[in-house]
Amino acid sequence: MSKGAPIRVFLCDDVEAFRALMRFTLAEDEAIEVVGEAGDGDTGVAAVAALRPDVVLLDLSMPRCDGMAAIPRMRRESPDTAIVALSGFDADRMAAAVRERGAYAYLEKGAGVDEIRAAIHGAHAHAGAPA
Repeated sequence: MSKGAPIRVFLCDDVEAFRALMRFTLAEDEAIEVVGEAGDGDTGVAAVAALRPDVVLLDLSMPRCDGMAAIPRMRRESPDTAIVALSGFDADRMAAAVRERGAYAYLEKGAGVDEIRAAIHGAHAHAGAPA
């Protein structure tokens, strides 16, 4: 990736330890900057509307508003933000459903670090956001 502004990523997952792990893991990629996080879908939607990140890494199973309901709301509030769903549900069962709602991709939480970073970079490139 060329030197430019980092990909601004927002984390939305109800497990604080998982968000911390993602922050630490993503910080190792100089092209990615975590700009915020939320522990539930409602807070995530409001923060995405305010921050307008390049990519959201979104869990599907959360309180107050699950990820499936949050996807179209986030897309309405920040149409240029790409969404990568990252959850514990089986990809065969969920990938098509999250894409129908407007997410770029679906990864299972067991995905490797390289796969998660690649999905973020791919989502960013696909969204046409400036690099």
